[in-house]
Amino acid sequence: MRIPPRITSRIAATFALAAALLVGGPVAGAATAAPAAVTASAPRIAAVGDICLSDLPAQAHDTLDLIEEGGPYPYPQDGTVFQNREGVLPSQSSGYYHEYTVVTPGSSDRGARRIVTGDEDREDFYTSDHYESFDLVDHTC
Repeated sequence: MRIPPRITSRIAATFALAAALLVGGPVAGAATAAPAAVTASAPRIAAVGDICLSDLPAQAHDTLDLIEEGGPYPYPQDGTVFQNREGVLPSQSSGYYHEYTVVTPGSSDRGARRIVTGDEDREDFYTSDHYESFDLVDHTC
């Protein structure tokens, strides 16, 4: 089973905090567990927009919850590496992105909706058109 990067970074931060508390030393690195902010200077691809977390469909919230919990996922493809073959998302090394199905009510298959996560904490992209366009999920609204 694949453990999403955001969970592994939280686990590492938790262990660092526990070790510092046991040893009695400073808590170095504990502040890195906070979500990374998206800066205005970050390079963006024109096909990537923004969407408020509150504007996502309910099923996307369910998928994000499953990602936070580490599964189980409804489809065997969930959690696999997303190759970004379309080149819509910013270029990253292989293995940086992972995809998860957003259930589409009434669909007899996986449908077109997905959440694609990046290795950065809270870097979630939503697509409703099977990778033709993406919206970066803003977790602050």
